[in-house]
Amino acid sequence: MREALVERATAETWVRLRLGLDGPVGGEVATGLPFLDHMLLQLQRHGRFLLEVEARGDLEVDVHHLVEDVGITLGMALKEALGEGRGLERYAEAFAPMDETLVLCVLDLSGRPHLEYRPEAWPVVGEAGGVNHYHLREFLRGLVNHGRLTLHLRLLSGREAHHVLEASFKALARALHRATRLTGEGLPSTKGVL
Repeated sequence: MREALVERATAETWVRLRLGLDGPVGGEVATGLPFLDHMLLQLQRHGRFLLEVEARGDLEVDVHHLVEDVGITLGMALKEALGEGRGLERYAEAFAPMDETLVLCVLDLSGRPHLEYRPEAWPVVGEAGGVNHYHLREFLRGLVNHGRLTLHLRLLSGREAHHVLEASFKALARALHRATRLTGEGLPSTKGVL
């Protein structure tokens, strides 16, 4: 079973995260930040993962540390659950609409961390539950660097913060689900390693 349990503690946060790539779908999510919980539940449901998250952070300072560290811990768990990557589909893309919003996520479980996401180019207004699209960048950066994947996220239309953030998590979830499927037996690389 492709599963990982990771615990990470810093002076600012504590995160315990369990990820099961092959389900069963579900798990308790409690970070102390309701909107982040809502986004992680989107990742769980639309990625069809077992995702359990328990976290605490210095929310009296800002949401930045907690959002970033949950992304880091998710990346660590993803890397561990994937193992050496034998049989992976590896590449995937997914669109996710939400009313006026449309987001595209394309990723490669390459072993090479790279994030293409430019929130300054997104015409998003406001935030949702204390979280904005700059916080999303920190979450994604943690996921990409510690999960060792290449990720491109594009906003094709939309301005409302809640819709943009939620569509982003849904597109990410759907792309992660597809890329983590086992569709072969060997390593999906001509180099023989990911």
